[in-house]
Amino acid sequence: MKHKNYIGLGTAAIGRPLYINVKQKADDESFSLQNFKEKGFQVLEDAYNNGIRNFDTAPGYGLAEQLVLDWLQTKNDSRIKVSTKWGYTYVANFNPEAKVHEVKEHSISKLNEQWEYSKQLLPYLKVYQIHSATLDTGVLENSEVLKRLHELKKEHNITIGLTTTGANQTEVLEKALSIQVENEALFQSFQYTYNILDQSVSKYTEALQNLSGPFIIKETLANGRLIPNNKYSKYHNLYDFMNRLAKKYNVGADAIALRYCSEVFPEALVLSGANNSEHLIANLKANQFALTKSEIEQLKAFGISSNDYWQERKQLTWN
Repeated sequence: MKHKNYIGLGTAAIGRPLYINVKQKADDESFSLQNFKEKGFQVLEDAYNNGIRNFDTAPGYGLAEQLVLDWLQTKNDSRIKVSTKWGYTYVANFNPEAKVHEVKEHSISKLNEQWEYSKQLLPYLKVYQIHSATLDTGVLENSEVLKRLHELKKEHNITIGLTTTGANQTEVLEKALSIQVENEALFQSFQYTYNILDQSVSKYTEALQNLSGPFIIKETLANGRLIPNNKYSKYHNLYDFMNRLAKKYNVGADAIALRYCSEVFPEALVLSGANNSEHLIANLKANQFALTKSEIEQLKAFGISSNDYWQERKQLTWN
């Protein structure tokens, strides 16, 4: 399951009204769940009509998994590939004032409970992931969970993967790469935060290229920090360079950020997290040009330490 310079759709932003991001403009309309569902459904349809066949979702993304499931009922296309996750439960109930949006639980009972719903995505479901696997939940040492994931892999011919988040993404990746069940590597797909600012995964390029499942890149826009804005004056030189590239290739800065990821990892599935069709179409322009080697190296030089990246991300709010 390899992809050449391919963009997929991540559904977090169409499944719940709030997400950790840099706010670009204020919402001036009150929230309507029905309108929100219709808009999300339309984004899925527009993604499909513009060539996207890879969709990433999760029960922790509000109604996203249900939206994808409903949308799939309108399709009959074996090229569609869906990845979903287990381990987070959405609890905000679409309330913008909610103090807690999601609850993490990496137990065998949560795995079995969420699988019962997620399995409805079959046969489109190709990758099943631990949502934000970390060392502190002990999920990578839970033999009961690992055995169950191996059973699901065998029974349904799906790839088992995990997603990472936080400053120790590389430690989680390294541990997961070593895990075997019945003498075979369990994890054959990784979804990792990678972008111009956080390039920590680069040292695992060879290992990621040897996976039988996809390497999935998320948060390519660094939760909005890579859309040039005046909140981050320290990135002025980066923004200036991205804007010059955007002008050269007649695209937005978002397409430059996505294109950078697919140039560095040409076999990766690069996710767009767009929550409306306008942003989606802008993101997809990343497929229409190629950066030069010199431009890639210049962008790479703007990388910051993983610790600094995640400290800064912690300051972002749900909005």
